[in-house]
Amino acid sequence: MVVLYVILAVLVLLIAVVLLRTAAFRPKSQGEASYAPVEFDRERTVSNLQKLVRCRTVSYADAAKEDQAEFEKLIALLPELYPHVYEKCTLTRLPDRGLLFYWAGKAHDEASVMMAHFDVVPVEEENWKKPPFEGIIEDGVLWGRGTLDTKVTFNGVLSAADHLIAEGFQPEQDVYFAFSGQEEINGPGATNIVRWFREHNVNIQLVVDEGGAVVEDVFPGVKQPCALIGIAEKGMMNLEYSVSSAGGHASAPKPHTPVGVLADACCKVENHPFTMHITAPAAKMFDTLGRHSTFLYRMIFANLWLFGGVLDNLCKKQGGELNALMRTTVAFTQMQGSKASNVIPPSASMVSNMRLNPADTMDSAMEYIRGVIGNDAVKLRCVEGMNPSPISETDCPAWDKVASAVAGTWQGSLVSPYLMVQCSDSRHYGPVSNHVYRFSAMDLTAEERSTIHGNNERIRTEVIGRAVEFYIRLMSQC
Repeated sequence: MVVLYVILAVLVLLIAVVLLRTAAFRPKSQGEASYAPVEFDRERTVSNLQKLVRCRTVSYADAAKEDQAEFEKLIALLPELYPHVYEKCTLTRLPDRGLLFYWAGKAHDEASVMMAHFDVVPVEEENWKKPPFEGIIEDGVLWGRGTLDTKVTFNGVLSAADHLIAEGFQPEQDVYFAFSGQEEINGPGATNIVRWFREHNVNIQLVVDEGGAVVEDVFPGVKQPCALIGIAEKGMMNLEYSVSSAGGHASAPKPHTPVGVLADACCKVENHPFTMHITAPAAKMFDTLGRHSTFLYRMIFANLWLFGGVLDNLCKKQGGELNALMRTTVAFTQMQGSKASNVIPPSASMVSNMRLNPADTMDSAMEYIRGVIGNDAVKLRCVEGMNPSPISETDCPAWDKVASAVAGTWQGSLVSPYLMVQCSDSRHYGPVSNHVYRFSAMDLTAEERSTIHGNNERIRTEVIGRAVEFYIRLMSQC
């Protein structure tokens, strides 16, 4: 009987602790901030982006497929579109389509870097509702490849600088605009720019590149718009799995063919997800957005020491963005075997695209996969990859500048750190700055986000203006 009373007392105490922690897990007091309106020529910024979209700056791994004249056409347009930038800033052209603008500050002790890329991915024009390179505007929407990824921020950076220079503004410290024309093919344009910074001993204290955006319905139980700023990005590895055999006629197969062995390996990997790791970006996101969630989710996020397993199971079953924040993910994307239906292949292979959690590396991830498969007949080979980026600080002036610019532009949104699950050129800046932030200055619906790298990419014209407003607010603090 005494044991029962002890168990009941412990249970009551546990429930009390959980409820008290949940009750205390409320939004932190931020104080009332006031933001002055920003006035500029919004119609001109739309027109400028329209002209940039009309340049077919499509990048391919096979350079023979590229039209270099279209890239030069875009660069030749810039003095016309942003004349004040060309009056005050110097442009250095670097190999592999790297563009680096320098805007001198009043002092030169440190520098801020605003990034974007002006190359775009290929299109299947027959599947578009509007031509992808004509820059058509209808019903307040600009259609075209690159409107979201990332000519909008390319235009936003230069339009903001052009406006501020015309107003007579000079930044307190140096500002650079670093643009790559090979981001979509993981080209070396951005690495050439970083190398230039190193050679010139530039003290980089702030970097802003593409990444999160202002979105809705992406965090459990939160209905307010969430402005997500990436403070790190996951690594990436394309892993090849291969099995060899003697081949032969399919009429007399052995118990397991190479394709069958690979299929078994595929199922094992999918049925044994990587371990959940709540790294700093995810922890800070939970601590920020979880406080604005419904009671049930607040109880989970306030007591992850108790409900971590519950969250883990939810993520594994549902997959998607929240799961991608929590663990290394594996997506099988390619498989090949015999070239004939009645021939057992002498070799078969498949490839998985992996996105590495900051707690993992390419080496540790490969070892985990090898252990899960448990079959030496399956050979593993890293086709290409990169480790996760370093994690940037948030308790610092650099973060405060970005967060303030976001809050002023999208008032009422919840500004939060997060882990970016895609790759960007900003990963190259980790060795030279621990203040690298990934934020695409747009508010996007789920449907609009789905057009990035897809058909019918488009942007609302009011969003174009808000991108410029964000950069005006940000540069005004530099």
